[in-house]
Amino acid sequence: MWNSRFQKICSQGFGLAVLLGLFVFLGGCGREQASTLGPTLSSNSPNNGAQGQTMQVTLTGSVFSSGATVNLSGKGITLSNTQLVSSTQMTATFAIAANAPAGAQSVTVTTAGITTNSQPFTVTAGAGGAPAVSSTNPTNLFDCEPINRKITAAFSKPMDPLTISTASFLVTGTSPVTGTVVWDATNNIAIFTPSGNLGLDSLYTATITASAKDTTGNPLASNFSWSFESCVTADTTAPTVNSTVPVNAATAVPINGKVTATFSEGMDSRTLTATTFTLAGPGATPVTGIVTYAGNAGAIATFTPVSNLAPSTTYTATVTAAATDLAGNALAGGGLAPNPWTFTTGTAADIAPPTVISTVPANAATGVAINQAVNATFSKAMDPATISTATFTLVTGNAPVTGTVAYDVPSRVATFTPASNLTPNATYTATISTGVKDVAGNALASGVAPNPWSFTTGSATMLGPINLRSATTFGGIGGGAGMTNQGTSTVVNGDIGTTGASTTLTGFHDAGPGCTYTETGSNIGKVNGKIYTAPPPPTVGCPTEGTATTFSIAQQALADAQTTYNNLSPASLPGGTDPGAGQLGGLTLAPAVYKAAGGSFQITGSDLTLDAQGNANAVWVFQTASTLTVGGPGAPRNIILINGAQAKNVFWQVGSAATINGAGGGTMVGTIIASSGVSISTAGNAAITTLNGRALGLNASVTLVNAVINVP
Repeated sequence: MWNSRFQKICSQGFGLAVLLGLFVFLGGCGREQASTLGPTLSSNSPNNGAQGQTMQVTLTGSVFSSGATVNLSGKGITLSNTQLVSSTQMTATFAIAANAPAGAQSVTVTTAGITTNSQPFTVTAGAGGAPAVSSTNPTNLFDCEPINRKITAAFSKPMDPLTISTASFLVTGTSPVTGTVVWDATNNIAIFTPSGNLGLDSLYTATITASAKDTTGNPLASNFSWSFESCVTADTTAPTVNSTVPVNAATAVPINGKVTATFSEGMDSRTLTATTFTLAGPGATPVTGIVTYAGNAGAIATFTPVSNLAPSTTYTATVTAAATDLAGNALAGGGLAPNPWTFTTGTAADIAPPTVISTVPANAATGVAINQAVNATFSKAMDPATISTATFTLVTGNAPVTGTVAYDVPSRVATFTPASNLTPNATYTATISTGVKDVAGNALASGVAPNPWSFTTGSATMLGPINLRSATTFGGIGGGAGMTNQGTSTVVNGDIGTTGASTTLTGFHDAGPGCTYTETGSNIGKVNGKIYTAPPPPTVGCPTEGTATTFSIAQQALADAQTTYNNLSPASLPGGTDPGAGQLGGLTLAPAVYKAAGGSFQITGSDLTLDAQGNANAVWVFQTASTLTVGGPGAPRNIILINGAQAKNVFWQVGSAATINGAGGGTMVGTIIASSGVSISTAGNAAITTLNGRALGLNASVTLVNAVINVP
């Protein structure tokens, strides 16, 4: 095919100079019509890179040999670490100079003196090749950062560790925060550890200054700052595994895939290694691999085997308790996904490229809210380490937009969140480069959704994140009446509290000091966070709880829950509609404010589905003047999240009491703030009822029966 195309070009009279410009390897038409042809270069991935970027490029073709060399037609790119992977694949490191000419280049491979056909490689401009902050923990405007956590910033590229220090990573409250800074070179993450706990309920600003430089000497284009508010509590809740790829018990898994684990909260990336995240085959035979942590794309660890897995074989992945969160809490079981988990391979490798199947905003959308985040949904599971501000960009005109990037594993949604509101009535273009790959290493290809895509803003804002302030860390609050657990399977992955005395909490113990609140042999509930009540202490052996301090924390959390309740009321959020005359079962609802016309909402008969339509920042608020009832006699119901919907963005404002799956079982989603109380299941039910959210009763108790609460 190549020879016939070349003959056609020659016959049309193209000059040698033009041919040299198009195909740097050509010495003349006659030579290429010889009977001996060179190898074929079919693709290179990625096929573009930014000024100042160092990257590994994979070249795919045929009959490459040990003597093969890589060539480029352009300028400003240095080649190194060329490696023959197989007769059909090579890799090469491209170091693109900060002043490399932007535009099209050609890449070729020469084997035994014969040069392949060329493939395109494009150099893109990007603030002089400047590195960027891809994400932070806590995120910008986060409303409740526990006072004992480390603060992190993930970068889009490797940085010079000598420039990552307390001189370039600053944290300031009413005064500068002292601490230490370390650089995690494996994951491109800077970690700031304060010398002591942060102040209670205080505002802080973190800044990465432009003195931070990448390994080629390029500084940040400008200072990058973000703000957050501290909690009144420390983080004592153990992290858990919330999702995995492959999922537990998966079959026909491609033999060239990676294994990922997503955690319930940000982790200390240094504790996720090939020792703490392992993969084993039959007979507990360990698989050799490399472990990375995608701080720039969510709390996701990835195990990459050094070679393909064996076909038709069962493997077990495990993340050990030596992995800790940013407060030093060890990983625990009982998350949304099993740990360990198993899967069985198929017989083939995955060679199908991923695509973008939808975007938010859609291409050519107008009147887009100025506080809208930009989302892209992929056709398959992606490698989170490849999704960052280097590969997911937003520009207006030629001006790049500063922001952060995250990736949600279950929904396969990547989100670019601008650091500030977009400009009204302006046109923006979002681009995801071919540097983004799936878990099998296949580069992004064109799909049904345009990429790049453009949209135009309006002048209005949309409903944004709901601020729970100090109530954020609580899985349950029982007003002044307390909380009660019945059964032995109850677990709260978060804090609980009441402004009542410690005696108003029964059937619980916490994982911190190990304080027990009137547990019996048949009523045992584990709280993976802390318990906050008014005096007295629950037992003589637990003098640190049931104190004036824990009472003050419970008071503040209850007050913040009340404030959120008021902010979610029809008086503050008017215009809610009732899509099903009070019955939500069987509906699929887009993000919006919904108000029960008759005063009560029910989810009975069928499940409720919440569809984010690809927008991972979508928010739902359900307002009911009276009751909320989920499930009926013998028939528990579920809330199903699809297309990027997040449990943290679902809120139920209940005028009286909420009853969740009285028959036991089922999965409820969202933060329930009830003027009265909340009951989950009923006495005597053994089936576990799950709440991915919070149960906050303002003026009455919260009752749990074999319930698991996962605070989002």
